[in-house]
Parts: sequence; C-alpha cells; structure tokens
Amino acid sequence: MKFFYTLIFLILTFQSAVTAQNYKQRFNEIDVKHYNLAIELNDSTNRIQASITISLKFKQLVSEFQLDFVEKDSTGRGMNIESVLQNNDSVAFTHSNNKITIQPNFVNTDSIFNFKIKYDGIPKDGLIISENLYGDRTFFADNWPNRAQNWFPCVDHPSDKATVEYAIIAPNHYQVIANGFLLEETNLTNNLKSYHYKTAGPLSTKVMTIGIARFAVQHIGETHNIPVSTWVYPQTKEQGFYDFANAKNILSFFIEKFGEYPYQKLANVQSKTQFGGMENAGAIFYFEKSVTGEQNHEDLIAHEIVHQWFGNSASETDWPHLWLSEGFATYFTDLYILETQGKDAFQKRMQDERDTVLNFYKRKQTPVIDVDNTNLMSLLNANSYEKGAWVLHMLRKKLGDETFWKGIKTYYEKFKFQNASTNDFKNVMTEVSGENLDAFFTQWLQKAGHPILKTSWLYYQKKLRILIDQTQETVFEFPIDVELIYNDGTSEIKTIQVEKLPVPYEILTSGEVKEIKFDPNNWLLFELVD
Repeated sequence: MKFFYTLIFLILTFQSAVTAQNYKQRFNEIDVKHYNLAIELNDSTNRIQASITISLKFKQLVSEFQLDFVEKDSTGRGMNIESVLQNNDSVAFTHSNNKITIQPNFVNTDSIFNFKIKYDGIPKDGLIISENLYGDRTFFADNWPNRAQNWFPCVDHPSDKATVEYAIIAPNHYQVIANGFLLEETNLTNNLKSYHYKTAGPLSTKVMTIGIARFAVQHIGETHNIPVSTWVYPQTKEQGFYDFANAKNILSFFIEKFGEYPYQKLANVQSKTQFGGMENAGAIFYFEKSVTGEQNHEDLIAHEIVHQWFGNSASETDWPHLWLSEGFATYFTDLYILETQGKDAFQKRMQDERDTVLNFYKRKQTPVIDVDNTNLMSLLNANSYEKGAWVLHMLRKKLGDETFWKGIKTYYEKFKFQNASTNDFKNVMTEVSGENLDAFFTQWLQKAGHPILKTSWLYYQKKLRILIDQTQETVFEFPIDVELIYNDGTSEIKTIQVEKLPVPYEILTSGEVKEIKFDPNNWLLFELVD
C-alpha cells in the first residue's frame, strides 16, 4: 500500500493535513453492517448522482448519530443531500462540518435499521474523475486514509468494517471493476450499462473501491480457486499483460504462507491512484506508469498482495498501528524476494531498508507507534514500512522460523476480517512462543531510535575483550552476532547479549583474531559510529 511513499509528499503539498478524528463515541453508538451504494456517472459532467442504503445496528439508545460525508463548499465541489429515509420514512438531519447528523425516528439495540441517503455532487477527492496519461476519461476511487467520505456517507475509519455492494451505471464504452464478485452486467440503453458488485466479507472504507475506464482485461487463470485478472489501458495492453503475468504465482506463494485468501478474486488494475500501489480489497490499483513491459515492479505487486491479508482482512485498530499493515507488507515482500531471487538479493534489501530507517531517524525522532501524529499521510514513512519490517525480521531471529511462522498464521487466523492492535499481535506471539516479549515490543515500537554503537576490542591469549558503548538516548537490550576472523583465514560467529549497563564482553576464541565484524548476516537494526 502506498508503496514508494517518499513520492507522496511531492504530490500532496497542495493538500491540508488530514487530521485523525475521535471515533470512540461513534463506535459506542452504532455498528455499520452493510453499504449498498447506487451511483451513476457520465461523460458530460463530473457530477455524480447517487443513493446509499446504510444498514446498521445501534449499540445504545440514541437520539442522533453521525456519519462522515464531505459537504458542498463555496467552490461548488462536495456533496448535497436531497433526502434521508429510515425504512422509507423521512428523518430529520443536518449536514455540516463534513458530518451528517441524523435523528432517527425509532431505535432499539436488537434490530438492523436501514437509512437511505440520496445525494449528488462533484467529489472533492476520493473518487478521482479525470483523464489518464493517454487523455482518456477515467473514474477511480482512491480512499486511503479517510477519503471515502468525499463520495459516499460512511464511518471513515479502519476499525469500522462492513460488507459493501455497488450498483454502478456508466456509459457502455467503459469497463467497471470493484470489490467483490460481479453479480450482474446489463445493457440498459444503447449508451448505458449497469454493473452490480457485492462483497462476501466486511471491509474498511479505506479499501473499498470502484474503477471505471477503457480497459483491456485478461483473465490469467486461477490459483487455489481464486480467479486472477489484469486490467490495463488498451494502449498498454501487451506491456500490462506481461507485467502482471506473475501475479498468480505471487498470490499462490502467499496463500501457502498465510492461509486461505480472504476475497473472491484478485484483479490488478492500472489506475490513477496517487500512490505507488493501493491495496483495495480484491482489486489492487497501481500507478499508471507502473506498466512498462519490463516486469520491473514485481516487489510492488507482492507488497500489495500481502496487504490482502495484512491491512485489509486483519486491519489495524487505529492509524498509529499502521506498521501492522505496511511493515508486514514490506517484510513479507522481502521474504518473497528471498525465495525467488536468493539470499544476496534479500540481504541487499534488508541493508537498504536499514539505511532508510537510519536516515529517517536523523530527520525525525519518533516511535513506530506514533500516537501524537495527526497528519495521517505523514504516517507513510520509514517507521511504518522499513522499521516495521525490521521489527518482524528481528522477531523472526529471536523466535526462530518455525515459531515465527506459527505465530503469524495464528495472528491472522484470529483477526481475519477484524481489527488488531500491536498489543494484540504481541499477545499472540507471546502465547505461541512462550516468551515474554514486552521489552522487545516496547523498545522497538513504542520508543524512538535504535542502538547507535561505539565499539572497541582487544585480543590476548585466545581471549577477545569487546567494549560496546550505546551512544543513543534510549538504551536497548539486544543480541548481536560478532564474526571473529582469524589469521589463518577461518572464522566463526559468536553472539553477545548486550544489556543496558555497559560491561566488557569476553569471548574465548579458537585462534588469533585479526578482525571482527558486527552483525555479519544483517539480523539487527543498529548503527556503528567511530
């Protein structure tokens, strides 16, 4: 998701900061179960005509409740509500501060209530109506992090999950892709066609999507009974079909690693997303220029496919826990590269990702779980991606492959189609491993920084004396491998457990040491200084 995030700040400078909102009260009041969105798009205007039926349960008796929905502003962009109905009866509502406040006619905590909202307008954001790089008109939803509210009323937060269906009417020279399974495709007139998509499982609004454009579509087969398809602009048909041809193999690799794929299909779509890739559930959007005919974005495809399990199905409870999405997608892409391209390629990626983390820390000293950051776009940073990946890498070393993978599968199975916090993940890994992981999770995720080490050593009579001084503000505890290189050309690796108090470490050697190397196999996120 949001792969190549370093580009985002260049293209989002015109946007104001996206402020995190307090959804706690709303979660205590309502639980959205289903969105049924009917939307009509056309070629003569960017104005959409739509209605949505929101099915929800009340968790408590309330006189009013709120939904996120961006209102029409002085520029003429935004949404105008025509009516709100509760079971076909009009209800009172207000629309201000980008919220609909609805006063229901009747509530209880036992039933599911349906509220139908009819509206129209020109989306400010979220549903991007524009031209692609070939000048063709396109319509692409791009909701992350909380931009769905620009084109349909919702609870626009990752913790609120619901099933969704779309009844889409569009000019018939377009093809339409969306989440879920295509139930119906009907020619309405000589010029219009309707499409009906519906999901089987619940989604967060951030990964709900529709895409309408002229596409060349290739169905490249199934793996584990999941159909895989490619949707690219006709002008890049041959290149795009080639670029995404390996998606079926990538999907198969991760199904065998994580377990059953959570959605009804996998469609890889060339699109107008502002991100490098956007992991919409079952319908991944990739930036337009990702299609090259050179298959040079295999890691991007893998990253977005990982998200179908981690980020989409098992979603973070709130934005500060974004590493459970982005760190997972980054690291499991690394492991895919290890499997397909070998150890050298994997080690190069881990070294590059470590360098990225170290360089980011020089600019911004914040923890991975950054509860103080209210600019959601700025959470797309090296802490969420590369440092999150390194945390998993070190956890894998700490627990061993067998226990690590058992924990990952257990975590996913427990939280699929639900939400999890970092503490939830820690508890699962603790239970599976039998180890106390509190200190590990605290120092790597809740505190800023990493070990910055100044070292010295002395060899004398088959003993190696090593001094390791931590120079950073927060003192860490960690194991570090040390490779002893002997005069005769042989070497061996010893492990030192570095504690918070600086003490000299003595190691018995097998010969005269001429050189030592710290962390020769790249298992520790750290920095060496002179």
